[in-house]
Amino acid sequence: MPSRKKSCMFASAFCTCVSSFVVVCVVLATPQWVSSEVRYSRTGSNVTVSLRYGLFSGTCEQFVEAGLQVSKTTFQVADALSSPRTRGLNVATIVVLVLALLSSLLSSGFTCTNAVSNPYQTFLGPVGVYTWNSVCGLLILIAMILFPVNVEGNRQSEELAHGCSTSLQTHIGSKHSYGYSYWIMLLIILLNVASLIIIYFYDHARYSKKKEQERPIENAPKDVILF
Repeated sequence: MPSRKKSCMFASAFCTCVSSFVVVCVVLATPQWVSSEVRYSRTGSNVTVSLRYGLFSGTCEQFVEAGLQVSKTTFQVADALSSPRTRGLNVATIVVLVLALLSSLLSSGFTCTNAVSNPYQTFLGPVGVYTWNSVCGLLILIAMILFPVNVEGNRQSEELAHGCSTSLQTHIGSKHSYGYSYWIMLLIILLNVASLIIIYFYDHARYSKKKEQERPIENAPKDVILF
């Protein structure tokens, strides 16, 4: 059985890993990734298409010059994207987040195992927790880079706006605002860092105690050396 100190520290790390897992699920499930206003001109008037979407679904509204709302519709992102580049990057973001979900699940399993037992394999101990938490944090960081690249670089919002209306002509400008589904990914990274810090302090304390027990013979009392 593990010591009480080890159980407490790994239980704390387990809580942060489970929290990370839950937040990744929220990120995947919610559509509040970005809000975009895309302005177009057409014969006789200007049209603003207001979009709010995530990785899977979203809503769009059209407003004519005077603020008159024309329509509000829902759409599936995968069906509305026609460019292979934007569709491929959207799929890549989903895949990266699913991998982050799996890695956070694995880190939760590793911390739970160490909280209730002393595994013989080295990789099932702190090394495994370091590995999977680092992988999860890195994957989340990649997802946070891929999504804005798709929105800003590949003009995903403009492409989705054309899917909402076929009468749009000249693109005037776009404005993007990222929502809580995007920004809470920072919380996932912080939770992974917290798990790493907890396990580091446990590992460092264990290493220091081991070194103290294996102190050099010159530090031993003289009577012990003579004996």
